[in-house]
Amino acid sequence: MELFNEATLRKLEQLTLVATQVRVGMMKGDRRSQKRGSSIEFADYRNYVRGDDLRRLDWNVFARLERPFIKLLEEEEDLAVHILVDGSASMAWPDEQSEEQKYRYALQLAGALGHIALASNDLTQVTLLQSGGNQRWGPYRGQQNSLRLFQFLASSAAAGITDLNQSLQNYALRGRKPGLLLLITDLLSPSGYQEGVAALQARGYEVGIIHTLSPDEADPPLAGDVKLVDMETGQEAEITLDATTQAHYMARLQEWRREIELFCRGRNIHYIPLTTDYPWDKLILQTLRIERLVK
Repeated sequence: MELFNEATLRKLEQLTLVATQVRVGMMKGDRRSQKRGSSIEFADYRNYVRGDDLRRLDWNVFARLERPFIKLLEEEEDLAVHILVDGSASMAWPDEQSEEQKYRYALQLAGALGHIALASNDLTQVTLLQSGGNQRWGPYRGQQNSLRLFQFLASSAAAGITDLNQSLQNYALRGRKPGLLLLITDLLSPSGYQEGVAALQARGYEVGIIHTLSPDEADPPLAGDVKLVDMETGQEAEITLDATTQAHYMARLQEWRREIELFCRGRNIHYIPLTTDYPWDKLILQTLRIERLVK
């Protein structure tokens, strides 16, 4: 699966991810400063990470300790970017041949956001939340790692049942460095998501939820007698889908989205609901800019 062409990559490289709630002063490093200028005054050291500029390596320290450290300057800013993708079976709807498949859309979005972060030299980690064990890529820095990220994403598939709450709580416990965390998910998890998100915030993450549904989930085109099958549990239900049932479904969907929005607003969480027929590049260039996550 080819995620991007060269022209698209060049456009993404002009963008930067923004954390408005994370205290930037707590995160010194190698990020392009928003202050338009960098001091030459030494501030601190941090461990070398793949993708760092070797010209910033302190060779004297390396000679003494035999460990690589990068010198940090006073005005430079560093952002850790965490991109989490729901890899449960419900994300595989519709089938993988469909341009509107939720998982396909999520992977493309994760690749684009990851490339933006890497091109900004942000410390970037991408994790696929899956029932058989999470798959993690990173953390890495530097645009030269983007191809490896794309290969990692293209080799994955959505399957099984993901306990979203537990996955997020585990991530909060084991995460290396809090920063901007973007979760791409359909939120179709029986265990919910609230406790997991609260655990992330308690650790200092700035959280954004990109709530991804397919167009036929938002507006079912079916009519008559149908059999519904849960993609994760295999449970079946037979219903008659008429105008009344469809209206009830639409009302409940709107109520559910409203509940999520209120929860997120009350906790200063970025909430972006969408359907997969919405162009991903428009999402990044317009919607995420309005949400102040991209500049």
